[in-house]
Amino acid sequence: MDKLELKGAWNELKGKVKQAYGDLTEDDLKYEEGKDDELYGKLQQKTGKTREQVVDWLKSL
Repeated sequence: MDKLELKGAWNELKGKVKQAYGDLTEDDLKYEEGKDDELYGKLQQKTGKTREQVVDWLKSL
């Protein structure tokens, strides 16, 4: 998922991510311009998935 795809769809995806992982907070899911890697890292830590798995999972939502 490239930066434009993530940015454009993030608000919609965020709700689905929270449904799947209820322990994620708003801070965990905050999207900031230029901090995509940080967001992926937080998702990796919370879900136990690799970066590739996180990206594939987000694409599937």
